[in-house]
Amino acid sequence: MQKTALIMAGGRGERFWPRSRQNMPKQFLSLTDDGKTMIQLTVERILPLVNMEDIFIVTNRSYKDLVRQQLPELPEENILCEPVGKNTAPCIGLGAVHMAKRYGDAVMMVLPSDHLIKYTSLFLNTLSDACEVAEEGENLVTLGIAPDSPETGYGYIKFQPEETLGRAFAVDKFVEKPDLETAKAYLASEQYLWNSGMFIWKTSTILKNLETYLPETCQGLKKIGEAIGTPMEEQALERAFQAFKAESIDYGVMEKAKNIYILSGSFGWDDVGSWLAVSRIKRSNELGNVVNGNVVTVDTRNTTIQGGGKLIAAVGLEDMIVVDSEDALLICEKDHAGDIKKVLENLKICNRTEYL
Repeated sequence: MQKTALIMAGGRGERFWPRSRQNMPKQFLSLTDDGKTMIQLTVERILPLVNMEDIFIVTNRSYKDLVRQQLPELPEENILCEPVGKNTAPCIGLGAVHMAKRYGDAVMMVLPSDHLIKYTSLFLNTLSDACEVAEEGENLVTLGIAPDSPETGYGYIKFQPEETLGRAFAVDKFVEKPDLETAKAYLASEQYLWNSGMFIWKTSTILKNLETYLPETCQGLKKIGEAIGTPMEEQALERAFQAFKAESIDYGVMEKAKNIYILSGSFGWDDVGSWLAVSRIKRSNELGNVVNGNVVTVDTRNTTIQGGGKLIAAVGLEDMIVVDSEDALLICEKDHAGDIKKVLENLKICNRTEYL
């Protein structure tokens, strides 16, 4: 069966402020030493499994030119632009109706645009196995990450080790981000995996599940599908997205559906959720510092400093994040990295939109 990929690239990446902005969000930034952006790495990674002409990007209208600049080999008609972001269920549904129109039916891999994978060959093997499970019947497949710590920042998926299909385990339930004690219990049980947000299914399977569990959304998607390639396409898209309820695919479908399977992955996954990730994905010096740009440190430890041409002198810092941009400077304790979004909330309240 035809293999396709849908890459979700509409997010704002607010926890990577001040580098990530409304006009240049995280997925279009380079955070690795090779100079490639997150979305470029995501596409490059899957090309052994999927042809470029069978890769679709769903993004915000305002990011279309960025996608074209960074992925010039991608057919322009494969850039699907949402009029407004309504979370992952409408995003995935939009991709599914376009694929259904073009291919009839196909295996559809759904991937975020802002994750990093260290071991590409292991990832591709896992993804290939997931495609085989998805092709068998009407199975919804996801990739889970084998936890190596009691992480409280991720959702978890409980699997049933005694019920398998190929290398995949049947899913028992999805659970929300836990507190520390619950996360420790999940880790000790060896029956929970981190929810990676990566999914594999046939387009016919996900559209059938959207019709079952999100019927109003599915009605709007059908109208978009009928209008694809006609003069009414943009109007149908606008009307449907304005009416859509913002709904995640996890809550809207996966927590309710049947025939869900999960494959465990140990391929060096990182969701690069905040500036804390930089110390995981870049090499630190002997004092645990990760520095970039024109930086001098004195008695500074376990600190991430991302600078540019301006000299940054750090003295006596520990467990800090310092990020300089052309018009803004972030100074943050690592323990408060999750609160960076509050800065943006304050900027919105103060109507200082030039910094968003």
